Amino acid sequence: MIAAVYIGNKRYVAAGGKPGVVSDVAVIAVPAGIIGGRLYHVITSPEQYFGKNRNWVEAFYIWQGGLGIWGAISLGFAGAYFAYRHIGKDRELPPFSSFAGSLAPGILLAQAIGRWGNWFNKELFGRPLDAPWGLEIPIQYRPIGYSSSETFHPVFLYESLWCLFVALILVTYVKRKELKPGSIFTLYVSLYSLGRGVIETIRIDDANLILGLRLNIWTSVLLLIGSLIYLRNLNLRSKTGIE
Repeated sequence: MIAAVYIGNKRYVAAGGKPGVVSDVAVIAVPAGIIGGRLYHVITSPEQYFGKNRNWVEAFYIWQGGLGIWGAISLGFAGAYFAYRHIGKDRELPPFSSFAGSLAPGILLAQAIGRWGNWFNKELFGRPLDAPWGLEIPIQYRPIGYSSSETFHPVFLYESLWCLFVALILVTYVKRKELKPGSIFTLYVSLYSLGRGVIETIRIDDANLILGLRLNIWTSVLLLIGSLIYLRNLNLRSKTGIE
């Protein structure tokens, strides 16, 4: 969170924004993101909290883990939008699209840092892997059916590196191509969804399935398609001069 706010503020001010706006927005956006992440996790994993021999109160036990990045981004984005609009009533600010584009690389860095929590918790690793970079998992943390395997795909590392790579693309490619501010955050959603969708095919932790595929794969595909359509329409409007 600190990384996202610090880098976002630097980029936002460089783009013509005013200092302090990013941190002011973060006061609303960060709690909204945490709530959204928890809601996504509970909604997509209801069997952990509701039903026979389950205590629904544990749905509020956020310290026990369980945050969905899609919910965090969605509700955090909504919180940022309304907070930015509210602040803009008293101050003349750049468009929200510029604000969101300024924050995207910092958010990716924050995600790259946060993914290392999975390493500390020995969780969310992938299929067995016999390679020098294989992640050694103690037997008590291995899923049922994998007790004989010692090393696994470090999917947390794959996603962390992918986030850093996408952040680099946004910082360098956007400067060369002079993309419109509204397309920067959308490009972040597109590229992250692409990488996340591929990474989800490697994970072996429990997940709800739809037509045999993990729910997060479907979410990644839908967001990828939606963001690409938005980028295409944005590009067409730019060529025709329509704002």
